[in-house]
Amino acid sequence: MAEQTLSPTTTGSGAAPAADPPRIKPKKQRRTGNALLGVLAWIVGIGFFFPILWMVLTAFKQEADAYTSPPKLFFTPTLDQFSEVFSSGIGPYLLNSVFATLMSTVLVVLLATPAAYAVSLRPVKKTQDVLFFFISTKMLPVVAAIVPIYVVVNYIGMLDNVWTLVVLYTAMNLPIAVWMMRSFFQEVPKELLEAASMDGASLFRSLREVVLPVVSPGMAATALICVIFSWNEFFFAVNLTASQAATVPVFLVGFITSEGLYFAKLCAAATMAALPVVIAGWVAQNKLVQGLSFGAVK
Repeated sequence: MAEQTLSPTTTGSGAAPAADPPRIKPKKQRRTGNALLGVLAWIVGIGFFFPILWMVLTAFKQEADAYTSPPKLFFTPTLDQFSEVFSSGIGPYLLNSVFATLMSTVLVVLLATPAAYAVSLRPVKKTQDVLFFFISTKMLPVVAAIVPIYVVVNYIGMLDNVWTLVVLYTAMNLPIAVWMMRSFFQEVPKELLEAASMDGASLFRSLREVVLPVVSPGMAATALICVIFSWNEFFFAVNLTASQAATVPVFLVGFITSEGLYFAKLCAAATMAALPVVIAGWVAQNKLVQGLSFGAVK
């Protein structure tokens, strides 16, 4: 009987030896890597936030201090620029922006909610065509449509009217809102709707008492995005308004002149213009985070 030889990779039972366990990084090495990532994240965050910080700091300077080279880091804070902004009549512009933004956002949410429900939870044969039509309205540059819009608005006598901005802002944000809310509605478990249907709930009651409480974070995120887009919109406002319905972005342009110093005053006005959106984002930050991460973890 021939002598059987065993290779180094086999044992007497013919089974291969267990593979070496994966190496686990020491805790100290993992902590160092996490610390470096944290420092990098702080550097990137400060880099993005620095222009805003510099704008706020400049708003508290005198005009002579705002134009120094190199920039003056230590100065005596003053509120003179903010008082000049208020004396320049920013109040009506703020009211127009608030009215146009809030009214258009409410209309967008009211119109986008049933539309997103229909294309997500109650799809039909041509649903994809409807979705493509919604998003195709954002493919046309606004500058290419401003002439016919101006002609129509002038013909119906709605120039320099804040309701014109409300309608245009609603049309501008509605496609984005439908697509965003559709993704949130698609994460609603179908079992909830089936249970509500078996209990005899109507379509409207199912939407109001079952679906909306689940997607409320997504609706808050969508509403905040619409608020930001409407508040910052400039092109429609500068071309379709004059003195009665002008918004805050149009007011900011008035500080840019070819004569005199205006940089500190402009920063003060920009700080006041950005403050409402910052406050809205801070108030809705919990809903915003929940909405943007909705459905990310199963």
